[in-house]
Amino acid sequence: MKKVITFGELMLRLAPENYLRFVQSEKYEATFGGAEANVAVSLANYGIDVAFVTKLPTHEIGQSAVNSLRKFGVDTSKIVRGGERVGIYYCEKGASQRPSKVIYDRAYSSISMAKEQDFDWDKIFEEVEWFHFTGITPALSDEVAKICLIAVKKAKEKGITISCDLNFRKKLWTKEKAGQVMSNLCQYVDYCIANEEDAKDVFGIEADNTDIYGGKLDREGYISVAKKLTDRFNFKGVAITLRESKSANDNDWSGMLYTNGQAVFSKKYSMHIVDRVGGGDSFGAGLIYSLLNGYDSQRAIEFAVAASCLKHTIEGDYNMVSVSEVLNLAGGDASGRVQR
Repeated sequence: MKKVITFGELMLRLAPENYLRFVQSEKYEATFGGAEANVAVSLANYGIDVAFVTKLPTHEIGQSAVNSLRKFGVDTSKIVRGGERVGIYYCEKGASQRPSKVIYDRAYSSISMAKEQDFDWDKIFEEVEWFHFTGITPALSDEVAKICLIAVKKAKEKGITISCDLNFRKKLWTKEKAGQVMSNLCQYVDYCIANEEDAKDVFGIEADNTDIYGGKLDREGYISVAKKLTDRFNFKGVAITLRESKSANDNDWSGMLYTNGQAVFSKKYSMHIVDRVGGGDSFGAGLIYSLLNGYDSQRAIEFAVAASCLKHTIEGDYNMVSVSEVLNLAGGDASGRVQR
Protein backbone atom coordinates (compact mmCIF):
# COMPACT_ATOMS: atom_id res chain seq x y z
CA MET A 1 0.00 0.00 0.00
CA LYS A 2 1.18 3.52 -0.80
CA LYS A 3 2.47 5.34 2.32
CA VAL A 4 2.02 9.07 2.94
CA ILE A 5 3.63 11.26 5.63
CA THR A 6 2.22 14.62 6.69
CA PHE A 7 4.11 16.95 9.06
CA GLY A 8 2.77 19.85 11.09
CA GLU A 9 0.99 20.96 14.26
CA LEU A 10 -2.08 19.37 15.80
CA MET A 11 -3.99 21.87 17.94
CA LEU A 12 -6.85 21.93 20.38
CA ARG A 13 -9.77 23.78 18.78
CA LEU A 14 -12.09 25.67 21.13
CA ALA A 15 -15.25 27.03 19.54
CA PRO A 16 -18.42 28.69 20.82
CA GLU A 17 -21.60 26.76 20.13
CA ASN A 18 -23.40 27.42 16.86
CA TYR A 19 -22.94 31.04 15.77
CA LEU A 20 -22.28 32.64 19.15
CA ARG A 21 -19.51 35.21 19.32
CA PHE A 22 -16.52 34.80 21.64
CA VAL A 23 -17.85 37.50 23.96
CA GLN A 24 -21.24 35.79 24.18
CA SER A 25 -20.17 32.24 24.85
CA GLU A 26 -20.05 30.68 28.31
CA LYS A 27 -18.83 27.29 27.08
CA TYR A 28 -16.66 26.06 24.23
CA GLU A 29 -16.67 22.85 22.23
CA ALA A 30 -13.27 21.13 22.30
CA THR A 31 -12.03 19.24 19.24
CA PHE A 32 -8.67 18.89 17.52
CA GLY A 33 -7.35 19.99 14.15
CA GLY A 34 -4.50 21.39 12.13
CA ALA A 35 -3.73 21.63 8.43
CA GLU A 36 -1.52 18.59 7.92
CA ALA A 37 -3.42 16.49 10.47
CA ASN A 38 -6.63 17.29 8.59
CA VAL A 39 -5.03 15.99 5.40
CA ALA A 40 -3.95 12.82 7.19
CA VAL A 41 -7.48 12.11 8.47
CA SER A 42 -8.99 12.58 5.00
CA LEU A 43 -6.45 10.21 3.46
CA ALA A 44 -7.01 7.61 6.18
CA ASN A 45 -10.76 7.77 5.50
CA TYR A 46 -9.96 7.09 1.83
CA GLY A 47 -8.02 3.95 2.79
CA ILE A 48 -4.54 5.40 2.34
CA ASP A 49 -1.74 4.27 4.70
CA VAL A 50 -0.87 7.66 6.23
CA ALA A 51 1.21 8.73 9.22
CA PHE A 52 1.18 12.13 10.90
CA VAL A 53 4.42 13.53 12.31
CA THR A 54 4.53 16.19 15.02
CA LYS A 55 5.60 16.70 18.64
CA LEU A 56 3.05 16.61 21.47
CA PRO A 57 3.27 16.62 25.27
CA THR A 58 3.02 13.39 27.24
CA HIS A 59 0.14 14.65 29.40
CA GLU A 60 -3.54 13.80 28.92
CA ILE A 61 -4.33 16.66 26.52
CA GLY A 62 -1.45 15.57 24.31
CA GLN A 63 -2.75 12.00 24.45
CA SER A 64 -6.27 13.17 23.59
CA ALA A 65 -4.84 14.87 20.49
CA VAL A 66 -3.13 11.62 19.49
CA ASN A 67 -6.33 9.67 20.10
CA SER A 68 -8.29 12.03 17.85
CA LEU A 69 -6.17 10.78 14.94
CA ARG A 70 -6.00 7.13 15.94
CA LYS A 71 -9.76 6.65 15.79
CA PHE A 72 -9.71 7.48 12.08
CA GLY A 73 -6.83 5.09 11.36
CA VAL A 74 -3.99 7.60 11.11
CA ASP A 75 -0.61 6.09 12.07
CA THR A 76 0.58 8.02 15.15
CA SER A 77 3.66 5.91 15.86
CA LYS A 78 6.01 8.57 14.47
CA ILE A 79 4.73 11.36 16.74
CA VAL A 80 7.45 12.58 19.11
CA ARG A 81 6.32 13.04 22.71
CA GLY A 82 7.63 15.85 24.89
CA GLY A 83 7.44 19.57 25.49
CA GLU A 84 5.03 21.56 27.61
CA ARG A 85 1.83 22.32 25.76
CA VAL A 86 -0.61 21.64 22.95
CA GLY A 87 -1.23 24.66 20.75
CA ILE A 88 -4.74 26.10 20.89
CA TYR A 89 -6.86 27.97 18.42
CA TYR A 90 -10.21 29.60 19.07
CA CYS A 91 -12.70 29.59 16.21
CA GLU A 92 -15.76 31.84 15.96
CA LYS A 93 -17.99 30.90 13.04
CA GLY A 94 -19.15 33.77 10.86
CA ALA A 95 -22.63 34.24 9.48
CA SER A 96 -24.01 36.27 6.61
CA GLN A 97 -21.77 39.34 6.24
CA ARG A 98 -19.87 38.69 9.51
CA PRO A 99 -16.69 36.72 8.77
CA SER A 100 -15.35 33.83 10.80
CA LYS A 101 -12.55 34.68 13.20
CA VAL A 102 -9.57 32.69 14.49
CA ILE A 103 -7.42 33.55 17.52
CA TYR A 104 -4.19 31.61 18.05
CA ASP A 105 -2.71 30.59 21.38
CA ARG A 106 0.08 28.40 20.08
CA ALA A 107 3.29 30.09 21.26
CA TYR A 108 5.69 27.67 22.99
CA SER A 109 3.72 24.62 21.87
CA SER A 110 5.69 21.37 21.74
CA ILE A 111 6.11 21.39 17.97
CA SER A 112 7.05 25.07 17.80
CA MET A 113 9.81 24.36 20.33
CA ALA A 114 10.98 21.17 18.58
CA LYS A 115 14.63 20.61 17.72
CA GLU A 116 16.28 19.11 14.66
CA GLN A 117 17.34 16.01 16.60
CA ASP A 118 13.72 15.18 17.47
CA PHE A 119 13.08 13.75 14.00
CA ASP A 120 14.92 10.92 12.26
CA TRP A 121 13.81 11.51 8.70
CA ASP A 122 15.64 8.48 7.33
CA LYS A 123 13.47 6.31 9.56
CA ILE A 124 10.30 8.37 9.09
CA PHE A 125 10.58 8.13 5.31
CA GLU A 126 11.08 4.34 5.11
CA GLU A 127 8.86 2.95 2.32
CA VAL A 128 7.11 6.32 1.89
CA GLU A 129 5.81 7.51 -1.48
CA TRP A 130 4.45 10.98 -0.66
CA PHE A 131 5.32 13.77 1.82
CA HIS A 132 3.01 16.70 2.55
CA PHE A 133 3.44 19.85 4.59
CA THR A 134 2.10 23.40 4.50
CA GLY A 135 3.41 26.93 4.90
CA ILE A 136 1.97 26.99 8.41
CA THR A 137 4.61 24.61 9.77
CA PRO A 138 7.79 26.56 8.92
CA ALA A 139 6.06 29.70 10.24
CA LEU A 140 6.05 28.25 13.77
CA SER A 141 9.73 29.01 14.44
CA ASP A 142 13.09 29.34 12.71
CA GLU A 143 14.04 25.92 14.05
CA VAL A 144 10.90 24.30 12.63
CA ALA A 145 11.59 26.00 9.29
CA LYS A 146 15.03 24.39 9.40
CA ILE A 147 13.44 21.01 10.20
CA CYS A 148 11.13 21.41 7.20
CA LEU A 149 14.12 22.10 4.95
CA ILE A 150 15.91 19.00 6.23
CA ALA A 151 12.76 16.96 5.62
CA VAL A 152 12.20 18.08 2.02
CA LYS A 153 15.86 17.58 1.16
CA LYS A 154 15.75 14.05 2.56
CA ALA A 155 12.46 13.31 0.79
CA LYS A 156 13.87 14.54 -2.50
CA GLU A 157 16.99 12.43 -1.98
CA LYS A 158 14.77 9.36 -1.53
CA GLY A 159 12.64 10.09 -4.61
CA ILE A 160 9.51 10.83 -2.56
CA THR A 161 6.86 13.06 -4.15
CA ILE A 162 6.48 16.30 -2.16
CA SER A 163 3.41 18.52 -1.95
CA CYS A 164 3.02 21.82 -0.16
CA ASP A 165 -0.02 23.98 0.51
CA LEU A 166 1.28 27.56 0.78
CA ASN A 167 -1.31 28.37 3.49
CA PHE A 168 -0.05 31.87 4.34
CA ARG A 169 -1.04 32.94 7.87
CA LYS A 170 -0.45 36.62 8.55
CA LYS A 171 -0.87 36.05 12.29
CA LEU A 172 2.20 33.78 12.28
CA TRP A 173 4.73 35.66 10.12
CA THR A 174 5.23 38.48 7.66
CA LYS A 175 4.87 38.25 3.90
CA GLU A 176 8.57 39.03 3.56
CA LYS A 177 9.64 36.21 5.90
CA ALA A 178 7.19 33.81 4.27
CA GLY A 179 8.53 34.61 0.82
CA GLN A 180 12.12 34.02 1.90
CA VAL A 181 11.51 30.74 3.72
CA MET A 182 9.01 29.29 1.27
CA SER A 183 11.23 30.12 -1.71
CA ASN A 184 13.91 27.87 -0.19
CA LEU A 185 11.45 25.07 0.54
CA CYS A 186 9.57 25.20 -2.76
CA GLN A 187 12.72 24.34 -4.71
CA TYR A 188 12.10 20.75 -3.57
CA VAL A 189 8.31 20.66 -3.98
CA ASP A 190 6.61 18.75 -6.81
CA TYR A 191 2.99 19.87 -6.32
CA CYS A 192 2.07 23.31 -5.02
CA ILE A 193 -1.40 23.99 -3.62
CA ALA A 194 -2.64 27.54 -3.15
CA ASN A 195 -5.72 29.72 -2.95
CA GLU A 196 -6.49 33.03 -4.61
CA GLU A 197 -4.43 34.98 -2.04
CA ASP A 198 -1.44 32.76 -1.22
CA ALA A 199 0.60 33.26 -4.39
CA LYS A 200 0.26 37.03 -4.02
CA ASP A 201 1.02 37.14 -0.30
CA VAL A 202 4.00 34.76 -0.38
CA PHE A 203 5.57 35.31 -3.80
CA GLY A 204 4.02 38.57 -5.06
CA ILE A 205 2.33 36.76 -7.96
CA GLU A 206 -1.17 38.11 -8.48
CA ALA A 207 -4.03 37.07 -10.75
CA ASP A 208 -5.22 39.74 -13.15
CA ASN A 209 -8.84 40.96 -13.28
CA THR A 210 -9.72 39.38 -9.94
CA ASP A 211 -11.47 40.80 -6.89
CA ILE A 212 -11.62 38.17 -4.12
CA TYR A 213 -13.77 40.37 -1.89
CA GLY A 214 -16.21 41.20 -4.66
CA GLY A 215 -16.39 37.56 -5.77
CA LYS A 216 -14.92 38.18 -9.22
CA LEU A 217 -12.48 35.58 -10.56
CA ASP A 218 -10.78 35.44 -13.94
CA ARG A 219 -9.65 32.05 -15.22
CA GLU A 220 -6.90 33.39 -17.45
CA GLY A 221 -5.43 35.24 -14.50
CA TYR A 222 -5.08 32.02 -12.52
CA ILE A 223 -3.53 30.17 -15.43
CA SER A 224 -0.95 32.95 -15.53
CA VAL A 225 -0.31 32.59 -11.77
CA ALA A 226 0.18 28.83 -12.10
CA LYS A 227 2.53 29.28 -15.06
CA LYS A 228 4.64 31.84 -13.19
CA LEU A 229 4.86 29.58 -10.14
CA THR A 230 5.83 26.64 -12.33
CA ASP A 231 8.46 28.65 -14.18
CA ARG A 232 9.99 29.85 -10.90
CA PHE A 233 10.07 26.53 -9.06
CA ASN A 234 9.75 23.88 -11.77
CA PHE A 235 6.66 22.37 -10.14
CA LYS A 236 5.10 19.27 -11.70
CA GLY A 237 1.70 20.72 -10.90
CA VAL A 238 -0.02 23.73 -9.34
CA ALA A 239 -3.51 23.37 -7.87
CA ILE A 240 -5.49 26.49 -7.00
CA THR A 241 -8.78 26.63 -5.12
CA LEU A 242 -11.21 29.25 -6.39
CA ARG A 243 -13.56 30.63 -3.77
CA GLU A 244 -16.21 33.18 -4.73
CA SER A 245 -17.52 34.52 -1.44
CA LYS A 246 -21.06 35.81 -1.48
CA SER A 247 -21.22 35.80 2.32
CA ALA A 248 -19.78 33.84 5.24
CA ASN A 249 -22.47 31.22 4.66
CA ASP A 250 -22.66 31.03 0.87
CA ASN A 251 -19.72 30.53 -1.48
CA ASP A 252 -19.18 29.28 -4.99
CA TRP A 253 -16.35 26.75 -5.02
CA SER A 254 -14.19 25.35 -7.80
CA GLY A 255 -10.56 24.61 -8.59
CA MET A 256 -7.85 24.50 -11.22
CA LEU A 257 -4.98 22.08 -11.82
CA TYR A 258 -2.09 23.19 -14.01
CA THR A 259 0.27 20.48 -15.29
CA ASN A 260 2.47 20.10 -18.37
CA GLY A 261 1.59 23.61 -19.53
CA GLN A 262 -2.15 22.89 -19.53
CA ALA A 263 -4.88 23.99 -17.10
CA VAL A 264 -8.09 22.15 -16.31
CA PHE A 265 -10.97 23.53 -14.24
CA SER A 266 -13.50 21.67 -12.14
CA LYS A 267 -17.23 22.19 -12.14
CA LYS A 268 -18.46 24.89 -9.76
CA TYR A 269 -20.45 24.17 -6.60
CA SER A 270 -22.74 26.63 -4.84
CA MET A 271 -22.23 25.83 -1.17
CA HIS A 272 -24.17 26.68 1.96
CA ILE A 273 -21.45 26.41 4.57
CA VAL A 274 -21.65 24.58 7.88
CA ASP A 275 -17.92 24.92 8.73
CA ARG A 276 -15.30 26.17 6.29
CA VAL A 277 -12.22 25.44 8.44
CA GLY A 278 -10.28 22.61 6.84
CA GLY A 279 -11.78 23.22 3.40
CA GLY A 280 -8.40 23.77 1.78
CA ASP A 281 -6.89 20.79 3.60
CA SER A 282 -9.62 18.50 2.29
CA PHE A 283 -8.89 19.80 -1.20
CA GLY A 284 -5.21 18.96 -0.77
CA ALA A 285 -6.02 15.48 0.51
CA GLY A 286 -8.34 14.86 -2.42
CA LEU A 287 -5.62 15.91 -4.83
CA ILE A 288 -3.03 13.66 -3.18
CA TYR A 289 -5.42 10.70 -3.22
CA SER A 290 -6.25 11.28 -6.88
CA LEU A 291 -2.65 11.57 -8.03
CA LEU A 292 -1.55 8.55 -5.98
CA ASN A 293 -4.24 6.55 -7.74
CA GLY A 294 -3.26 7.66 -11.23
CA TYR A 295 -6.23 9.93 -11.98
CA ASP A 296 -5.81 12.18 -15.00
CA SER A 297 -5.80 15.93 -14.40
CA GLN A 298 -9.52 16.49 -15.00
CA ARG A 299 -10.61 13.61 -12.80
CA ALA A 300 -8.11 14.64 -10.10
CA ILE A 301 -9.34 18.22 -9.83
CA GLU A 302 -12.97 17.09 -9.86
CA PHE A 303 -12.30 14.69 -6.99
CA ALA A 304 -10.35 17.28 -4.95
CA VAL A 305 -13.02 19.99 -5.34
CA ALA A 306 -15.90 17.61 -4.60
CA ALA A 307 -14.13 16.34 -1.47
CA SER A 308 -13.61 19.89 -0.28
CA CYS A 309 -17.19 20.86 -1.09
CA LEU A 310 -18.38 18.07 1.20
CA LYS A 311 -16.03 19.19 3.97
CA HIS A 312 -17.79 22.56 4.09
CA THR A 313 -20.88 20.68 5.30
CA ILE A 314 -19.13 19.03 8.27
CA GLU A 315 -18.48 20.49 11.73
CA GLY A 316 -14.88 20.51 12.94
CA ASP A 317 -11.55 20.36 11.13
CA TYR A 318 -11.69 16.78 9.90
CA ASN A 319 -13.35 15.75 6.63
CA MET A 320 -15.29 12.61 7.50
CA VAL A 321 -16.37 11.39 4.08
CA SER A 322 -15.68 8.29 2.01
CA VAL A 323 -14.33 7.87 -1.51
CA SER A 324 -17.75 6.75 -2.74
CA GLU A 325 -19.42 9.88 -1.35
CA VAL A 326 -16.87 12.08 -3.10
CA LEU A 327 -17.23 10.18 -6.37
CA ASN A 328 -21.02 10.48 -6.20
CA LEU A 329 -20.80 14.24 -5.91
CA ALA A 330 -18.06 14.56 -8.52
CA GLY A 331 -20.18 12.41 -10.81
CA GLY A 332 -23.08 14.85 -10.66
CA ASP A 333 -25.24 13.80 -7.70
CA ALA A 334 -25.46 17.16 -5.93
CA SER A 335 -29.15 16.96 -5.04
CA GLY A 336 -28.66 16.29 -1.33
CA ARG A 337 -31.59 13.86 -1.44
CA VAL A 338 -31.97 11.41 1.42
CA GLN A 339 -30.07 8.15 0.82
CA ARG A 340 -32.32 5.20 1.73
